[in-house]
Amino acid sequence: MSVLAEFREFAVRGNVIDLAVGIVIGTAFGKIVNSLVNDVIMPPIGILINGVDFKSLAIMLKHGPDAQSTVTLNYGNFVQTVIEFLIIAWSVFLMVKVLNRIRRLGEKPQPVVEKGVIEGPPQ
Repeated sequence: MSVLAEFREFAVRGNVIDLAVGIVIGTAFGKIVNSLVNDVIMPPIGILINGVDFKSLAIMLKHGPDAQSTVTLNYGNFVQTVIEFLIIAWSVFLMVKVLNRIRRLGEKPQPVVEKGVIEGPPQ
């Protein structure tokens, strides 16, 4: 089998196409979650902590004469990124949970085996 034919078989296999679709949808979902965190969740949290914008939270490590030589530890961006990650992880968990429930609804009940005796409808 030639390398080109092998590649064609690999590229059109269902798993690769599913993966590509998942990446595209995941990228779009990431943008939605990013907007949710930046535009919906963080502003009220900022108000609760006296109007502080999380992106501006930083610790000055070295003050320089200009902005380029000033060194800051931007922990606000880190906090915001952690919140985004938690929302994405929770959303994926819920989605997998729903998909597993749907998959179980479509399965036939398996016969129960006890002490060598099969119970359930004959097949």
